[in-house]
Amino acid sequence: MLILQNVSYTFSNKTIAFENINFRLAPQEKAALIGNNGVGKSTLLDLISGTTLSSAGQIQINDNTYFVPQMFGQYNHLTVSEALGVRDKLTALDNILKGSVKDQDYSILNNDWNIEERCQQALDYWHLPNINLRSTMSDLSGGQKTKVLLAGIDIHQPQLLLMDEPSNHLDSSSRAKLYRYIHESNQTMLIVSHDRQLLKLLNITFEMTPDGMQRYGGNYDFYLTQKHLQMTALAEDIVWKEKELRKATIKERETAERQNKQDARGHRKQEQAGVARIMMNTLKNKAEKSTSKLKAVHQSKISDLTKDLNSLKSTVPDLDKMKFGFKNINMHEGKTLFEGTNIQIIKKNGQKLWSNPLHILIRSGQRMAIQGDNGTGKSSLLKVIQKQIVPTEGQCIFNHEHTVYVDQEYALLQNELSMFEQAQQFNNSGLQPAEINTRLKRFLFQPDDWKKSVSMLSGGERLRLTLCCLTLSSRVPDMIILDEPTNNLDLQNVQILTHAINSYQGTLVVVSHDSKFLEDIQIKDFYRL
Repeated sequence: MLILQNVSYTFSNKTIAFENINFRLAPQEKAALIGNNGVGKSTLLDLISGTTLSSAGQIQINDNTYFVPQMFGQYNHLTVSEALGVRDKLTALDNILKGSVKDQDYSILNNDWNIEERCQQALDYWHLPNINLRSTMSDLSGGQKTKVLLAGIDIHQPQLLLMDEPSNHLDSSSRAKLYRYIHESNQTMLIVSHDRQLLKLLNITFEMTPDGMQRYGGNYDFYLTQKHLQMTALAEDIVWKEKELRKATIKERETAERQNKQDARGHRKQEQAGVARIMMNTLKNKAEKSTSKLKAVHQSKISDLTKDLNSLKSTVPDLDKMKFGFKNINMHEGKTLFEGTNIQIIKKNGQKLWSNPLHILIRSGQRMAIQGDNGTGKSSLLKVIQKQIVPTEGQCIFNHEHTVYVDQEYALLQNELSMFEQAQQFNNSGLQPAEINTRLKRFLFQPDDWKKSVSMLSGGERLRLTLCCLTLSSRVPDMIILDEPTNNLDLQNVQILTHAINSYQGTLVVVSHDSKFLEDIQIKDFYRL
């Protein structure tokens, strides 16, 4: 059982992460925690796991808990056994086997005599047979680090399992193993993820927003259905507010015109009746005050309607404006852009990168995914296609001039620049600053953001800025290459990326383990390593 009551967290710089979060998770419920980047999902998992203390509120946990955090190098200084939380037990076991009779060693071991075998079995399950428990985490890849902590689930057998983006960095076979585990397990789970295939396996969905927590009594498909109904109602509200705003504006104008006519008629009657000028001025002042009050009432109504309308529209990203908008692709469909024949890379140790030489053909207009498990050389092949690596063996034909490469870190961006300066760097078509500002707004960046350093941007913000910059360039790419582009994105930004990519009619080459993303961007051809 997990219960949160009025939980709040404030960062050391006094910035509020979230306030008054309430929710309950019953035994054996499997729940997704979703929401846009920046609402505090990962921080909330830190509080529940005990990694961080809340600023206010109560967290009640009646179960043994295990946490698989998102990997960003925080375990690099630890050994595998330390990361798994078993170092002390292994040390105690080693001491006892060497003859120690200390009560402390027996107390730490707690009769867990097969701890080393259980650790190795768990690592083997996640295809890590050669990982030494005493090796350092910094020697492992991102995927291996995640799988080490996933192995800890079997070692510790928790009743409550917390996971933060567990499928990030995992290849397709490891993802399938994770999905199977989630489906078959009876543990209580709370998982932060943007992996839509994983989210469908969870029977409860919590959406975290700046306004609090909303519970949906079903999986991600159920959530989408409910959100669609909400968005339909929201669209109707926007139409109604726009209609009311037009009516209020027309009424204000008509009332002002009618009042002006009445004032003019009254003035003429007063003159004809010979009313003294001092009295006429008094009546005029009263009329002006009355008109001013009436005008203020209408303007207040219009202002309130405008604020409500802007608030409603801000919750609905205009995806039609978030696309590349390239005029045309200057290359007929079917032309060979890249061909590699019998290509092979020999590593420094003399080993071949690929078990067999590769033959790959990419034609103009093609939408291709390059697939393979981690370590099979997908990124190296992308570098060959971009002329960054010359194969040791084989021949390559290049017929592409301008290729755009978007990786999961969005390395096209320069961290030392501000957001506006970065956009200006891509402005080779002579657009005025006002137009650049308009483009930034289209990609959900407000004026307060424009001076923000690129280095301070989240994964989703870096994606949107990259897409915005590409719309500012007058040079149309022959080919766009995406290397795990969804790894650091929330669901809204995955949707934005999908819409932008689908507006591009040129050649697309993608490395991604996200099968739903590949389906949504209409990948037709698959090249398997």
